[in-house]
Amino acid sequence: MLDDTDDIHPLFHGAPKTTEFRKLRKRIVRQVREAIEHYGMVPRGQERAGERADKWLVCLSGGKDSYTLLAALHELKWRGLLPVELLACNLDQGQPGFPATVLPEFLTKMGVPHRIEYQDTYSIVTDKVPAGRTYCALCSRLRRGNLYRIAREEGCTAVVLGHHRDDILETFFMNLFHGGRLATMPPKLLNEDGDLLVCRPLAHVAEEDCERFARAMNYPIIPCDLCGSQDGLQRQQVKAMLDGWERNRPGRRQVLFRSLTNVRPSHLLDPKLFDFAALAPGAADPDPDR
Repeated sequence: MLDDTDDIHPLFHGAPKTTEFRKLRKRIVRQVREAIEHYGMVPRGQERAGERADKWLVCLSGGKDSYTLLAALHELKWRGLLPVELLACNLDQGQPGFPATVLPEFLTKMGVPHRIEYQDTYSIVTDKVPAGRTYCALCSRLRRGNLYRIAREEGCTAVVLGHHRDDILETFFMNLFHGGRLATMPPKLLNEDGDLLVCRPLAHVAEEDCERFARAMNYPIIPCDLCGSQDGLQRQQVKAMLDGWERNRPGRRQVLFRSLTNVRPSHLLDPKLFDFAALAPGAADPDPDR
């Protein structure tokens, strides 16, 4: 079905007709669908006739990842495989030189329902963060707060982000090296107020595939000049480390990602996750699957 070229969402119009691109497109759409199903991003029973569909706020930065996310979700919805309403949203954060007309013109041309919101968080971040420090943490908090507000105003049940497999891996190592904990971006979580889900349908998709896809589709990429202009970020160092591992051992990233889905609490050291005190000769094994 995904090979049909005459029955596709406008976001795919003009797509290359090469076998290589068709395989790339099918892989991305399949992986997005798998992540949505595997992590239960659509509530059970949502497909029942007569029920009001959930509504997702699809966050669009103008980068390669969010374009890939938008296209994959609309492809699934186009084919009746995603029973939710989709509202694309760009938060214009007031960065100098930001091309404010690019995304609304693109989304209108593609027939994608959208909302463009202007909030000058750029001035707040540059004013509050001391020279030489990274902007990411404060920028992220301000952006997240505004996106939650917009989602509530639009009656959305979920905020959908474009973080991919490599983002998840990098965050894991950031927490490991700098935070002293085993944690990463979950594919699905409930916000602190308990009224919105935060979902990452690209959780299984490689960054390289997002880049190849967005480049092949010639989407109008908008770079982030706020954090992207800062050198020496810890995340960039982790990314360079993973790049080196991948060059030496192709497929290493996927092996690392698979390990995050195969956790064995009995072979770690957290007594909150495994009852080590209960282990004794003759006692029942608290983890019979280990």
